[in-house]
Amino acid sequence: MKIAVVGSSGQLGSDIVEVFSDRGDEVVSFTHSDIELSDLGSVRNCLGGSNAEFVVNTAAMHHVEHCEQEPEKAFAVNAMGARNLALVTREIGAALVHISTDYVFDGRKGEPYVEEDIPLPLNVYGTSKLAGECFVQTLNPEHFVLRTSALYGKHPCRAKGGRNFVELMLKLGRERGFVRVVDNEYVSPTSTIGLARQIVALSGCREYGLYHSTAEGSCSWYQFAKAIFAAAKITAQVEVADPLEFAGKVQRPYYSVLENRRLKAAGLNVFHSWEEGLAEYLWVSPGLSVG
Repeated sequence: MKIAVVGSSGQLGSDIVEVFSDRGDEVVSFTHSDIELSDLGSVRNCLGGSNAEFVVNTAAMHHVEHCEQEPEKAFAVNAMGARNLALVTREIGAALVHISTDYVFDGRKGEPYVEEDIPLPLNVYGTSKLAGECFVQTLNPEHFVLRTSALYGKHPCRAKGGRNFVELMLKLGRERGFVRVVDNEYVSPTSTIGLARQIVALSGCREYGLYHSTAEGSCSWYQFAKAIFAAAKITAQVEVADPLEFAGKVQRPYYSVLENRRLKAAGLNVFHSWEEGLAEYLWVSPGLSVG
């Protein structure tokens, strides 16, 4: 299969290129310097002659604070960029995988969100990503919109200064011997390699639509930090931080756990628990406890 990956040098895109290449697919990579998503002409020029059958879009403006400060730019990339990709992939007859986010929800449900739940974003980032979802769903019938959560991977994430949460905890734990982490925000930490494998699984079917796509289970950031140190066998004290201690200027959902209900109903879910994903990332045995 001919695969095109937009955002191929990023944290997720790099793993997607790797897993498709390992399967023997022909992969065409597009980085930020190759394609400008907000420019329909640029998207046409890049994808028009690619002969791609399956296009994966991982490119986005991820930094929540920057999105709030530059809403026009956020919508140009996250919404209009998705629109341009949907239009061009429909023109060339390619299926489109579009990566979205748990931040389309406000976090007030208090239990895992399913695909039928009504989105209500709290910030510009979530709103721009939701707009992108709508463009993809209405402009290319052959689409997979995948909402995911708390991604971390072996490749650097530019939006987070090149260091993911796992690596930040390991660095602080080794240097300081203690960390302070909030215990009131719940997510489903998802490894990029796990999400990449899920995308490969979807490439072999035509069950198009919206899917929640995260590792199984959930935890608070505090519990995640404890699990990281346990898995890495690092002795470090984890203290519960006051919710206002690291309060950002942009409102975020306190509970953004997603349930992969549609993947499971279709028999397509290949995700394992978030503990197993962390163990694989750190090359240790699974079976962790966040006690």
